[in-house]
Amino acid sequence: MAEVINMPRLSDTMEEGTVASWLKKVGDTVAEGDILAEIETDKATMEFESFHDGVLLHIGIEEGATAKVDTLLAIIGEKGEDISGLLNGDGGSAEKTSSEDDASETEESKTEEGAENNNETADSELPDGVEIITMPRLSDTMEEGTVASWLKNEGDMVEEGDILAEIETDKATMEFESFYNGTLLKIGIAEGETAKVDALLAIIGPKGTDVSNVSLVEKPAAKKDAPKKEEKKVEGSTKEVSAEKKTAPKTNTNTNNSTNDSKRIFASPLAKKMAEDKGINLNQVHGSGENGRIVKTDIENYQPGAGGAQAYQPVGEESFEEITNSQMRKTIAKRLGESKFTAPHYYLTIELDMDSAIASRTAINSHPDVKISFNDMIVKACAMALRKHPQVNSQWTGDATRIAKHIHVGVAVAVDEGLVVPVLKFADQMTFSQIGANVKELAGKARSKKLTPDEMQGSTFTVSNLGMFGIKEFTSIINAPNSAILSVGAIVQKPVVKNGAIAVGNTMTVTLACDHRTVDGATGAQYLQTLRQYIENPVTMFV
Repeated sequence: MAEVINMPRLSDTMEEGTVASWLKKVGDTVAEGDILAEIETDKATMEFESFHDGVLLHIGIEEGATAKVDTLLAIIGEKGEDISGLLNGDGGSAEKTSSEDDASETEESKTEEGAENNNETADSELPDGVEIITMPRLSDTMEEGTVASWLKNEGDMVEEGDILAEIETDKATMEFESFYNGTLLKIGIAEGETAKVDALLAIIGPKGTDVSNVSLVEKPAAKKDAPKKEEKKVEGSTKEVSAEKKTAPKTNTNTNNSTNDSKRIFASPLAKKMAEDKGINLNQVHGSGENGRIVKTDIENYQPGAGGAQAYQPVGEESFEEITNSQMRKTIAKRLGESKFTAPHYYLTIELDMDSAIASRTAINSHPDVKISFNDMIVKACAMALRKHPQVNSQWTGDATRIAKHIHVGVAVAVDEGLVVPVLKFADQMTFSQIGANVKELAGKARSKKLTPDEMQGSTFTVSNLGMFGIKEFTSIINAPNSAILSVGAIVQKPVVKNGAIAVGNTMTVTLACDHRTVDGATGAQYLQTLRQYIENPVTMFV
């Protein structure tokens, strides 16, 4: 009997999932435990295993498509089994079925389906074998995508499974595969351009097919870094053409970037990334690749001042370098803004005497097999203080305040693309060494983008430490849905008063940001008093 598989809930906050890739095709034999697909959640991309044996009879959600949890994902059953009843009961959750291969499907239905699902329309029926590809929704929060690079040019042969392009979403830059065989007849969104989901991305079909009668409803957005470019539409064509594009070499229309001046830049994605990291203006680099395309070696060998007259700006000239915001940066900005302007923040700051903590850490690290950091001690102290002040370990839901009985401490980690918060679960039960080992492992995974959703979710409190950068004091935005976050500054030597006399002391400033809806000022102050007792007398954490 056929088994219906729905979009799984792979994280506690997941409402939708995106099929990043299918590892099985319709007609393939599937065994229990086989990887069916890679599904992108709001946390990470995860492998999804089959729990059934049989044949993959139907795929309900295509690669690149997004669907809500419990939407029909696939059907597994016996070879040749009739699943029409299951599909009719699906309520249309699957955009495409295996009936795509039915030879009786008319050209009229193909055109209608293309117009409905691909946000495009045609002046006449599509020629035989022509397939419209639109900008896919590669993440649950994606509203638009940027074509980072094309791996195929117009006129190239394409096979199912070939990588067509690299598309930047709000989560990451992802490879986008072709679902069809044929010739790449048209590219609708050039490299560096941004377009909304469902905008025409490309057209694939038999070689030589005329697709000039296809017109767009959803036009791709103008390139972010060339807002002043004047565009005009060619009669009967989907392509947006500018005066600048007309002068560009035709063989490279798919590998271009534009800049804020009139000079057209041809550069590989890797070269652009390296130039951005090194702060090199691509206008000043001479490309050694085909048609002057800038490649990796050109960036590696670049010498300031060697790029011609533009290498140095004239004295007094005002200029800006515009860096397009990545989709990840947009998401970070959105979520932090929601936290800052939804939760009423207030801040409590205290200065801690670190002399005993320094002495205790030195004694502990004197053992050859043990190495702990001050951050390990702080995380442990925060966790133990939460046990005595559960109101700080809470969440606001509107109708109720949820007080967590467990203590999961999130540790903010900076990565190249932004900020992630891996979570130490049941941190109050860990030793200093266990905390240190776990933080080191999770931070390494964060920087290599290998954190799993389970390792990034469920925090009840967060610690953010900038002391290693010499920052003496700062405030943080609460990591929703937590009610508090502790900002940790550097340890500094300064004159202090001890026993009525001035002496050299070591102090550290910490600031607790609290959500006033759940944590009153007195509650936050009492929490910091307990934290002080643990940090200034580390031996009490062993009792």
